[in-house]
Amino acid sequence: MAKKKQSLNKQPSELNVLPLKDLVFFPHMVVPLIIGREQSIEAVERSMLDNKIIMMVAQRDAQKENITPRDLYRTGVTGRILQIIKLPNGLVKILVEGIRRAKVVRFINKKEFLVSEVEIPEEVVQINDEIEAKKRHLLAVFKEYIRMNEDVPEEILFTLNQNDDIAKLSDFIATYLDVKISDKQKILEKWDLNDRIELIFKLINKENRVLSLKTELDDKVRHQILKSQRNFYLQEQMRVIQEELGEEDEGDSEISFLRRKLQEKNMPQDVIDKSKEELHRLKKIPTLSPEYNVIRTYLEWLIALPWQERTSDQNDLEMAKTILDEDHYGLSKPKKRILEYIAVLQRVQKMQGPILCLAGPPGVGKTSLGKSIARTMGRIFVRMSLGGVHDEAEIRGHRRTYIGSLPGKVIQGMKKAGTINPVFLLDEVDKLGSDFRGDPSSALLEVLDPEQNCTFSDHYLEVEYDLSNVMFIVTANNPNEIPPALLDRMEVIELPGYMDFEKKEIAKRHLIAKQKMQHGLKENEISFKDEAIDEIILNYTLEAGVRNLEREISSICRKAVVNLSNSKSNKRIVIDKKCIRSYLGEPKYPLSKLISKNEIGVANGLAWTPYGGDLLRVEVNLLPGKDKLTLTGKLGEVMQESAVIALAYVRSRHRKFKLQNDFINKYEIHIHLPEGAVPKDGPSAGVTLTTALISALKKESFPDKAAMTGEITLRGRVLPVGGLNEKLLAAKRYGIKTIFIPIENKSDIKEMDRELYQGIEIIYVSKYDQIYEYFFGKKKSV
Repeated sequence: MAKKKQSLNKQPSELNVLPLKDLVFFPHMVVPLIIGREQSIEAVERSMLDNKIIMMVAQRDAQKENITPRDLYRTGVTGRILQIIKLPNGLVKILVEGIRRAKVVRFINKKEFLVSEVEIPEEVVQINDEIEAKKRHLLAVFKEYIRMNEDVPEEILFTLNQNDDIAKLSDFIATYLDVKISDKQKILEKWDLNDRIELIFKLINKENRVLSLKTELDDKVRHQILKSQRNFYLQEQMRVIQEELGEEDEGDSEISFLRRKLQEKNMPQDVIDKSKEELHRLKKIPTLSPEYNVIRTYLEWLIALPWQERTSDQNDLEMAKTILDEDHYGLSKPKKRILEYIAVLQRVQKMQGPILCLAGPPGVGKTSLGKSIARTMGRIFVRMSLGGVHDEAEIRGHRRTYIGSLPGKVIQGMKKAGTINPVFLLDEVDKLGSDFRGDPSSALLEVLDPEQNCTFSDHYLEVEYDLSNVMFIVTANNPNEIPPALLDRMEVIELPGYMDFEKKEIAKRHLIAKQKMQHGLKENEISFKDEAIDEIILNYTLEAGVRNLEREISSICRKAVVNLSNSKSNKRIVIDKKCIRSYLGEPKYPLSKLISKNEIGVANGLAWTPYGGDLLRVEVNLLPGKDKLTLTGKLGEVMQESAVIALAYVRSRHRKFKLQNDFINKYEIHIHLPEGAVPKDGPSAGVTLTTALISALKKESFPDKAAMTGEITLRGRVLPVGGLNEKLLAAKRYGIKTIFIPIENKSDIKEMDRELYQGIEIIYVSKYDQIYEYFFGKKKSV
């Protein structure tokens, strides 16, 4: 066994420190370094003046600029500065040769730079057969590392073969290992050669495993690419050969399947031409091309759409009437219109599809009526919700240039129907929006215009589609929210809220049976008395439709199921008026709380809302002050103007109304409409505001069983208003006995069902003087 002792260079015990970023320096390395920090430049320049020896130590955190002793490792390399060059940008370039490993005993923090007191232990290398074997094995695994790692130049193999010193060889290999700085620092800190070699083995083997996996993945990707190119080349060869031979043997291929399906469809000529053109393009495109899937999907859409398929219409008027009456109670107007359409269809066999707009508050049966119409006529029913739609492409579709493009919802609905004459319901058309993506209501103009929808153009199809056989039905809560151009194409049918007796019949015929079935209740297990249904309608719901009524019945059924499950007897549950509170709790809308007694400065108006009619109370208070009008209750701009007009009219007629001519200088007038969180607007409260104001000024009470509606002018004329159906329903609910209505609305009243205003005295007025005389003149009585 031979020992080789490395000679010690004569080096001082104190050396200037050069901190290194992202670099661990090893002995015998000759590396150029760029230095930019002032402390480092000062340390290098001072070392050049002394003996050109410097201590190089790696930083723990490469991002840190202001270095303290805690930021540096304690093991580094002493180096000799071979060359120094000052660059024009203020940086300094030096060429350094590593000499020996060194330990930092302590750092001395001087003002200009760091100085270290170093210790250089003697390195003893034992040269024997084991070391020689490790050397050869180290060379072998590192050569394998060089072969797999493209970032390491192969030229260093020549240097490896020329190096016989095992210590220098290990440091040389550690220099070129692509591992973390902390791992390289661990190699540098291994003073024992055997430990150092073992750590290098461990790191190289780990890197070789990672590089081997990377090579396998690269080979798989390369093989897949070559396979795709080979398939493409063979397909092109086959296509050319078939063209040369004049043969087209596709067998049961995808293209032949599409061609057969297209031939079976009875499509218009322009669609046939378009499909042939796209099919010809499809033949020339490789199956792996993205364009292939785009064209195939387009052709599948042409195949799936109905072009001539239709259902036979049910033209039996008696059967149609029976079906409509079975499904819905009341709703005489829309039923009458449907029967008219069927009667005309019997004679002409084909007519332009009407665009019916069913307008009314939520829960009155607009959507379910659409289903009944489809059932009555024997057609397929399709529903499309328009609530919240902002994008025009939802109606017209996206062009095929976009990835994942599809036809619009109209064409999708026709595919779903499978016939060219379905009943197509466009739900909540008044909830359409518009933004930077377009205006969907404008796109609907073509859909709903009988003169244009026979040539409807969808951006995706790029061919015309005939929608003239479709019966479109549109629903809306508030027709005033529909754009005028769109509304002009519709026949609006108002669906007013149900009266209490109608709700009762609907509950008995439909709702109770439906909830029994949904909750698994048998006919002999539970029953509802009429008085219980009346109690629910009057005190637990406040709506135009029957949606909340159904919820309350559902709540009772749930509790009944629990009671039946807990009860050992099979006693039948009977729901009467007395037990309603035990099932539903205290009344939610007791009429006793909603209707007040005769009060001074208070008048009852009638209001329309998207959810039905309501009683509108106007309260007026007179406060000491001068010439001030305060309006509260979240009033809209139009209603605020109505209040100003009412005050101006009263001031101009103070003699007629027997008021003091200077009352405006004595009082501040405060007008309030209760339920301040609910927005209120519109001109129809004009006469109510005027009456409440006069009542307060004359200190005479207004009868609680009277109400009124109408717009007032500065000359005292009473102008017509809308929403009378809902307003009369509200009056009936609150027990109003007398209603004042503009005389120009008399024709609207005549068209309504008599049950709507039965028991109510309707007084038609053209001027406010008539209302004044009734309440405050000689005929004062109600």
